[in-house]
This record gives sequence, structure tokens and C-alpha cells, in this order.
Amino acid sequence: MEKMLRRFIYLIFLLPVACIDPFEVGLETGEQLLTVEAVFTSQPGRQTVRLTRSDTYGSVFEGLIRPVRSATVIVRDDLGNVVFLEEDQDNRGTYVTTTDFATVPGRSYTLQIQTVEGKVYSSFPEKVQAVPEISNLSVQTTTVPVEGEINPRSGVQLVVDIQDPAAENNFYFWKNGPAVYVLETRPDLFTPRPSDANPSREPQPKDCCFTCYRSEQIDNSGIFIANDDNFNGLSTKIVAGFVEDDGLRFVNTYRVDLRQISISQDAYRFLRLVKQQTEISGSVFDPPPANIRGNLVNLEDPEEVVLGYFIAGAETVRRIYIDKNDLTFQQPKAIIPDDCRLVEGAQEDAPADWNP
Repeated sequence: MEKMLRRFIYLIFLLPVACIDPFEVGLETGEQLLTVEAVFTSQPGRQTVRLTRSDTYGSVFEGLIRPVRSATVIVRDDLGNVVFLEEDQDNRGTYVTTTDFATVPGRSYTLQIQTVEGKVYSSFPEKVQAVPEISNLSVQTTTVPVEGEINPRSGVQLVVDIQDPAAENNFYFWKNGPAVYVLETRPDLFTPRPSDANPSREPQPKDCCFTCYRSEQIDNSGIFIANDDNFNGLSTKIVAGFVEDDGLRFVNTYRVDLRQISISQDAYRFLRLVKQQTEISGSVFDPPPANIRGNLVNLEDPEEVVLGYFIAGAETVRRIYIDKNDLTFQQPKAIIPDDCRLVEGAQEDAPADWNP
């Protein structure tokens, strides 16, 4: 027994000094794929092209998506007109047109890109189809249960009424536009962070300001698209957008512009595949993962994978004011204990075109 105990103690002292050779994991270097994001429409304004490149896989997960800088970017139509885009110096990798650029229904547009490495990429031509007007824009409240939470997620769906033209096959794409809402805060509850100069932890109310108007640009929470296979030539209602209730947006009045964009059949197919991939839930009924190719190619190496799509379409916009009483369910009111003017995007005066 005493001999076994001595062996056990010997092993205990031996283990901490045992050496283990580090194992090097050999990984293949991943491709740095060019990604193009561009939606040009007939709504006059600065149209943008966003160029990024995925970084190679490494042990440090920083800079996985890098902007593509100093590229030459042009848009050419079928009449030979050429527009050069300038890089936004405050947002590198983003290239913008002039403020008055707009697509024209019936014309075709091609995006061309030349990187500083000399690689030249081009899209296939995208023909702009006319877009029907939005006859009416309404809202309906929706809730989504959250596991482990008492309150569900909620918000409003934006529902469009459109009269689809019967003479052609139409493809629709909707995006949320700029939004403004009445922001209510509680500066009377303001409590500064304790410091040497002001060690008090008691509330120190501010006189101003309780109500502001906050501007924001919210991205779609999903991809909203449709084709007219089931309603060609008919009037129909379609859910075309969603705005989440964060406890601030619908306390008073919320205004949002909804953009309705006509797109090509190929653009619709691309967005439908992206939508399917982003909505995969892990079920056996999910569609199999797909390699989604866009409409851009490397002119010297057509086998190179280029991600993204250049969309050219016509656009119509419809504005809606949403009153808090329009919702059948609201999130608990969020409290900001400070002057509303200090919130990003907020101002005390209403926008000049505010007209609920």
C-alpha cells in the first residue's frame, strides 16, 4: 500500500512538467470574394454602389469584410451615355452618382468596375420596367413569440394595394425609406454619472426637452418581393415591409416612406434565392444551400465568383403616418432619462414637411 502511494505522488509531480507539442492546424487560404451592392432607380438622387471584399480566414476575426477602395466605377446605358461614380471619402468603398441621376424606364443599364489591381468586372444589362403606383398603404400589427420571454417581439407590417398591369409580367421589390417619429424622453429623471466634481447619485432634472423628432433609416428585416403570376392584371394587397416596435417608435406618431421598385426577372430570381437562404431554420423541409451567383462577371476570368447583384429599376414612393392608436399591441414604453435633443438623429423642431 505504501509503495502504491509513493508511485501516485510521483505521478502527481510528473504531470505538470510534461511537455505537449503544439498542433498546427493547416487551413487553406479562402478566396477574397468581391461583393457588389447596387440598386439604381428612377427616383432622382445619389445612387450608390457598395464594393467590399471578404477577407481570408485567420485566427484573428477582424476585418473580415473590407471596402474596395480607389476603384473606377461607371454606369453605361444602351444609348452610350456614361456616368462616372465618385468614391465617398467619408465612407470608403461606397461610390456615388451625381444628385440628379435617375434611371429611365425602357432603357438598359450596365455597371462596370475596374479595381486598382487592374481587374475589370461588368454586369449583364438590366432593363428598367415601368412601375405601377401604390394605390394605398396601410398597416397591421404583428407579434412573434420569443422563447423564454414574457413579451413577444412586435411591430407593424406595411401593406400595399396595387393595380397590376395586365399587359406584362411584373416583378416587385420593396425597401423601407427614410423615417421620422416623435421621440418622447424624460429629462426630469436625469441622473448624471457620479464623479469627483459631482458625487451625488440623486436625480438632477433638466428643464428641456421632452419631445423631439427623430430621423432614422431602418433596413428591412427581410426581403420583400413578389411577382404577378397569381394576380396579373388584378388589384391585390401584399405585405411589403416591416417596422419593429422598440418601445420608442410608436409612443406617438411614426412616419415612413415605402419604396416600390420594379425589377427584372433575373433580379427577382436572385433575391428569391437570397430570401430562401436567409430564412432557413434548420428544418428537413428547408431548401438545400445554393451557390447564389449574381449578374456580375470578371471579364478576364469568368470562373471567378462575384457576389451581389446590380439592380436597375423604376421606383414609386408612398408615405404613411402611423398613430399609436393604429396598433393593436405595443411594447412597454422605453424610458430615456435625458434631454431628447441629445439622442442621435433627434431635433427639437418638426421637419418642414411633417403633416400627419
